[in-house]
Amino acid sequence: MEWRDEGIVLSARPHGEDAVVVQLLTRERGRHAGLVRGGQSKRQRGTFQPGNRVDASWKARLPDYLGTLTCELQSSPVARLFDHPERLDALSAAVGVAEHALPERTAHPAAFEGTAALLEALYGDHWAEALVHWELLLLREVGFGLDLTQCAGGGPNDQLAFVSPRTGRAVSLSKGEPYRDKLLPLPGFLAGYGGGGVREVALGLKLTGYFLRRHVFHPDDRDLPAARLRVAERFERTTGEDAGAALDPAPGSG
Repeated sequence: MEWRDEGIVLSARPHGEDAVVVQLLTRERGRHAGLVRGGQSKRQRGTFQPGNRVDASWKARLPDYLGTLTCELQSSPVARLFDHPERLDALSAAVGVAEHALPERTAHPAAFEGTAALLEALYGDHWAEALVHWELLLLREVGFGLDLTQCAGGGPNDQLAFVSPRTGRAVSLSKGEPYRDKLLPLPGFLAGYGGGGVREVALGLKLTGYFLRRHVFHPDDRDLPAARLRVAERFERTTGEDAGAALDPAPGSG
């Protein structure tokens, strides 16, 4: 039994004296693990940095075995983001959330494409907004998508301002105002208006974080990955302060 596929490295954990168990998000087979012999060596170690794009070959005697992987590096975002710790945290957050949320050996091509797009977006000015959109996509992929297109209470859709924490459906400003304290704020850039920014991103991360905890992490008695918590905490802390402190310049912009 063997296959070849494109993959994004989610994690690499030591196994024995020289091997690593690598978790990949592959284009055609979803999250898939394999043993890389010699993966702890200096020559191979750099290939398995989280976020790296690889060409992967997997082989096993039976399909339900762990199997062995060989990988050839395509690209690595870490070097370009080395001086941008907030973006590196966003990368670590994404691979950590994906590893826990996505079922093993189940194809999720949209999750692969979305993660690849997020890795590219980390080089741009709207990387944080891209992270929020990616988390919405991932929730959709694992069966907990939010409906942010129309008001659950029949209010005008051009004034969507809240999300029900129970149903994940949007609520208009007029319908939701009396229940403001029981609803989650919906940032404008997720409702189709506004360009985002620090305050909007903080609200977006709070929104997606609520549903990731509720549906993905808390059922397994876990919290969001530490890097994801750091990203959210930074935006919450910076809300009301200097907006530029949270959105560092894009790599190569100056």
